[in-house]
Amino acid sequence: MSNTPRTAADWRRLTENGTLLTALSALRGRVMGRPGDPVWIHRCPAAPWARQLSRVAQRLGEAASLAEALARYPLLGVPFAVKDNIDIEGEPTTAACPAFSHVAPRSATAVQRLLDAGAVWVGKTNLDQFATGLVGTRSPYGRPASVADATRISGGSSSGSAVAVARGDVAFALGTDTAGSGRIPAGFNGLVGLKPTPGRVSTAGVVPACRTLDCVSVFAHGVDDAAQVLAVIEGEDEADDYSDFAPGPGVLPARVRLGVPREAGLDERVGYPAAWAAALARAQGLGHEIVELDFGPLFEVAALLYEGPWVAERHAACRDIFDRQPAAMDEAVRRVVSGAVGRDATQVFEAQYRLRAAQRQLKALWSQVDALLVPTAPTHPTFAEVDADPLGANAQLGRYTNFVNLLGWCALAVPAGTTATGLPFGVTFIAPGGHDVRLHHLGRAWMGAGPVAPWLKPPATMPMLPLAVVGAHLSGLPLNGQLTERGAVLLESTSTAPHYRFFALPGTVPPKPGLLRVAEGGGAIALEVWAVPQAAIGSFLALIPPPLGLGSVQLADGRHVHGFLCEPHALQGAQDITALGGWRAYLASLKR
Repeated sequence: MSNTPRTAADWRRLTENGTLLTALSALRGRVMGRPGDPVWIHRCPAAPWARQLSRVAQRLGEAASLAEALARYPLLGVPFAVKDNIDIEGEPTTAACPAFSHVAPRSATAVQRLLDAGAVWVGKTNLDQFATGLVGTRSPYGRPASVADATRISGGSSSGSAVAVARGDVAFALGTDTAGSGRIPAGFNGLVGLKPTPGRVSTAGVVPACRTLDCVSVFAHGVDDAAQVLAVIEGEDEADDYSDFAPGPGVLPARVRLGVPREAGLDERVGYPAAWAAALARAQGLGHEIVELDFGPLFEVAALLYEGPWVAERHAACRDIFDRQPAAMDEAVRRVVSGAVGRDATQVFEAQYRLRAAQRQLKALWSQVDALLVPTAPTHPTFAEVDADPLGANAQLGRYTNFVNLLGWCALAVPAGTTATGLPFGVTFIAPGGHDVRLHHLGRAWMGAGPVAPWLKPPATMPMLPLAVVGAHLSGLPLNGQLTERGAVLLESTSTAPHYRFFALPGTVPPKPGLLRVAEGGGAIALEVWAVPQAAIGSFLALIPPPLGLGSVQLADGRHVHGFLCEPHALQGAQDITALGGWRAYLASLKR
């Protein structure tokens, strides 16, 4: 480990060896020793800092053992930063607009959950004013640069949060993400950027950008740190009218189908096309199937965010400043928000109708692929390029980010090496709403993460039931849709233990087999194991006619899973097809 702890695991080791409080004091000294640093808008004052360290010491002392303390407080002593549009009790929130500054009466729900888990806040970070921008340059508090190149932007709007993590000031940071603000800065600084499903994490205590779309995001060095933070901050919150916590599946298919843009449209000058080609090769090397898609419908959705009436939500968030003190606003932000002026309610509903139609159309996308893989950004501008065309440069960056929240999806930005020009290159996995944990698994494989630490508390997932199918429910066969429409996931193709007889049942439509466990004379029968959401099992079983029923099936490796067995009386006169070894082989034999 380097002298500067960077991950939650690093800080946990400091707790275990008794040097945590010393390391925290040294960290604050480094942060306070950089006056004028554009990364920070507000640093934790001395008195709150002392109270935090005292609380850490108290929590360590009150537990019967260190293990008990860390189990009770999974982020004990881990330092973090908070984007300055997120409230911390008793501290100013500016949203990068001094005229808007006010002292927060209570902490945002996400912040409070981190504090309750033992984390230590270090300060509040810079951002594009009112979280309006993907560049990180629209702030009177300065313009953070990418840690890789001082001439290039950090990305925004969560600019300070990303840079604070990238250079090791904190182990993780909270940002917000409406149009990509938690993903673009991650890509430009070689970080993981986790953008949860909208509603999974409360936005109570967050200055809204577009309240119906906003998400609290997480920056970290690794996917496990990001997942640990998500596990702490997720959950229903009565204080947030848009809270909608609905855990989804946590397992991945046996082979993941990744949808990629047919034409990526990347900037050759910064070396992105070659880096993207390497990323695709890496995905294939991990065993994923690459499926090229037309992203046109997604880009049409993305256009609604700034070209449609959703910009009126940004006006609602800063209306008083916009109307009464326009000079207090950053010029580019004011120009964006002014797009709300003159729009009427009819336009709002027309745009809602277009979005709902697109949402329905794009549901079909997930029958073709399991996740999307996209470049996090199409280019990495310099400050000079942004200054020359503030709105145009910003609009270009949202190519692969703007549509995600409008569609209710989740995303995980991860590093993908460096370009030939020495710049970080990042890719983003995108999945349907609720599939956040599946993205975590994709990210772990992508980054070559080792075994999951035993103390890592994963985000919540829906309970799943492994189910073996041997006949018409196999992939591509007539009844497979009964599984996929319930969100079932193919886990593996294998066979039973060699203890089964297999029959073609007469008179069934579509044709179905019967599986019977026998004491002797059996064989191994090919099957698939699917993970089925337990909440959907009842409706699935209601479709299964007699003489089939749910029982226990032993697999070739000795495991037992639930599966369909046949009542013995129904097999009298049925054709024994055990020797063929499976239903597909039987169907093929009928065509000879």
